Amino acid sequence: MASRKLICLQDPKQWILPDEVIQSGWSPIYLDSIDKARALISAEQPSLGVVLLDSRWINGLNQALEVLLQDTAGAVEWIGLVPENWTQNENTRRLIARYCSDYHTLPVDPRRLMMSLGHAEGMARLRRASALEEEAHPEGVSLVGESSAMRNVYRQIRKVAKVDATVLLEGESGTGKELVAQAIHRGSLRCEGPFVAVNCGAIPINLIQSELFGHERGSFTGAHSRHRGHIETACGGTIFLDEIGDLQLEVQVNLLRFLQEMTIVRVGGVKQIPVDVRVIAATHKDLAAEVKAGRFREDLYYRLCILNLKLPPLRERREDIELLAHYYFRKYRNLASSKVQGFAPKAMQQMMAYEWPGNIRELKNRVQRALVMCEQRTLGPKDLNLQIESLQNEVSTLADARAEADLRVLVAALNSNDNNIMKTSKELGISRVTLYRMLDKYNLSGRFQENKD
Repeated sequence: MASRKLICLQDPKQWILPDEVIQSGWSPIYLDSIDKARALISAEQPSLGVVLLDSRWINGLNQALEVLLQDTAGAVEWIGLVPENWTQNENTRRLIARYCSDYHTLPVDPRRLMMSLGHAEGMARLRRASALEEEAHPEGVSLVGESSAMRNVYRQIRKVAKVDATVLLEGESGTGKELVAQAIHRGSLRCEGPFVAVNCGAIPINLIQSELFGHERGSFTGAHSRHRGHIETACGGTIFLDEIGDLQLEVQVNLLRFLQEMTIVRVGGVKQIPVDVRVIAATHKDLAAEVKAGRFREDLYYRLCILNLKLPPLRERREDIELLAHYYFRKYRNLASSKVQGFAPKAMQQMMAYEWPGNIRELKNRVQRALVMCEQRTLGPKDLNLQIESLQNEVSTLADARAEADLRVLVAALNSNDNNIMKTSKELGISRVTLYRMLDKYNLSGRFQENKD
C-alpha cells in the first residue's frame, strides 16, 4: 500500500500514531515546533495533519498556533487531538471549531481515526480538484474532473490561454470540447470580448459561406440586407469552429485565406475587412487521416494545429465517473421528487463498468432521465437503462438486497435528524464508527455535518 504523508504537530514522546493507522498506509512526520511545521508545509504541501491541543499549545503558544492554522486553512485538513477533559477549555473549543475538520479525545480509537483521516483526505482531494478547476478557467465553465488525465487538460488550458495562437481541440463527441474552448477564452486577454460558437457540421452547404463570412445586400436571392458573419461578429474575442472536419473543401480554401491574412470578404462583396479574432477549432475526426484521404487541406490543418489539445474519452478517466454523476445529480436535482436521495450501489457499479460511448454528454443525459423516471429513494440500474450484459444477467444476491435496505434506512435516518451524526447513530442503535463506515460505503460522506461541541 502506498504511503501517505501525515503531519503530526506534537512531541512524539507525548503521542505517536497507532500501529494500525501506520499499517493502513499513513506515514507520520512528527514536528515539535510551529516553525518546523510552517517550513515543511511550504516545501512539501501536504494535505493532512493532526495537532495535539494540550497545555503546551493552548496556554503557551496559542496565538502562534492559531496563526499557523489560519494560514494553512484550505491547504491542510487538520484533525485535533485533545487530552481528556480539555474540550471544556474555551481556547481548545475555538481552535477546533474554526480550523479542524474533526477531533479526537485521548486515548485515540485507531479505527475512528482512520475514518476521520479517510474523510479528511476526500475533502482535501475535492479542494484540490476545485482549485485546479478555478485556476484552469473562470467561474461559469463547468469542467469537472480530478483524474490525472483531466489535471493534464487543466494545465494545458492554462498554458494556451496565455497566448493568442490558433488552437485545435481533438476528442470524441461528448468529451466537452466547447467547454474547454470557453475555458481558454475566459482565461485569455480576450475574455471581455465575445465568444461565438459555430457548429460547422450543422450549417447547410449553401449557407456556410454566408454564415461564416457574411454577405452584402442583393448578393443572392433573399439577401435583403447586409449580414455580418460569425467571424466578423466575434471581432475582439474568440470564434469556436466546432466539427471543422465536416467543412467542404471549397469553404476550407476561404477559411485558410482568412487565417493567413486575418481579413474576410463578405459574399457578394469586394472589400477586404480586417478581423481581430482568435480561432479555436474542434473535431471528433482524425484530421491527419482526413488529410491523407484528401478530404481536408493539409495547409489548413497545419494552420489550425499550432496548439493542439486532445481530450480524453470518459472510459479513460473512470475515476471521474462518480464525481460527474454526483455533479449532474445535484445540477438537475429539481427534476426528481424530493424523496430521491442519490445513487443505489448497484447503479454506481454499472456506471463504473459501462464504456460510455457518448462520453460525458451521455452520462449527463442518463442522469437527467433517471431523475425524471425514478420512483424509489435512490437511482437504480433500471432508471439509468445501461445495457451491460455481464451485469444485466447477474442474479441479485441476498447481500445486494441487504445493501439496498441498509441504504434506504440510513438515508431516512439522516433526513429525520438533519444529517447530525450523533443523533443518527443513536436512532439507528449503532456506534459513530459504524455509521462513518456506512457513510463511506454508500458514498454519503459529503452530505453530513457533525456537531463537534
